[in-house]
Amino acid sequence: MSARILLLYYSRNGTTAALARYAARGVEGAGAEAVIRTVPSVSPTTAAVDSSVPASGPPYVTLADLEQCDGLLLGSPTRFGNMAAPLKYFIDSTSGLWLSGALVDKPAGVFTSSSSLHGGLESTLLTMSIPLIHHGMLWVGVPFTHPAVHGTRTGGGPYGASHIATDWNESLSTDEQEIARALGERVARLAQRLAH
Repeated sequence: MSARILLLYYSRNGTTAALARYAARGVEGAGAEAVIRTVPSVSPTTAAVDSSVPASGPPYVTLADLEQCDGLLLGSPTRFGNMAAPLKYFIDSTSGLWLSGALVDKPAGVFTSSSSLHGGLESTLLTMSIPLIHHGMLWVGVPFTHPAVHGTRTGGGPYGASHIATDWNESLSTDEQEIARALGERVARLAQRLAH
C-alpha cells in the first residue's frame, strides 16, 4: 500500500499552485499517492470563510484529509514573512488533531512564493513549519547535497521549495521546479519508510 501525501496549499496568482504540482510529481515518482487540496479565501474584513465550492482546481481540504495522510506538503504565498491568512485560518482549526496526536511522526515539508527577491521566502518557510512541529510532525527540507539547492540563483533552498515571481522569473525556473519535485519525493520516501 502506497503512502498518501497531502499537498495542501493556498495560491492567489498560481505560482504556489505550480510549486504544488511539481511537488506532486515528486510524490508520485516515489511511488506514493499525491492528494492535492486547497483552502477557501477568508474575508479581509471579518473571519468569514468563502465556503463556495471552487469552479475549478482542487477541492477544499477537510480535517479528515489531514488526519488520514501519511505525510504533508504545506504551501502558501508569503505574507510579511508568514503564511497567508486563509491557510493559517485552516491550520488554527486543527487543535483537535493536535490533542489526539493524529499527525505525530508524519513527515512534512513546506513551500512558498514571493513577488520579490527579499520578500520573506525563508522566514515564511520557517514560520510555516512551527505549527507542524507543534503537531509532532518531522520537518523535511532538501539537503545542500542536491545539485539544484546548491546551484539555484532563483528560489528554493534547504528549508523547502520556493519561487521568486518577478519580471525576470515569471514562471518557475528549472531549479525551482527541481527543488519542489525533490521535496515531494523526499517527503514521500520518508512517509513510505515510516509507514512500514
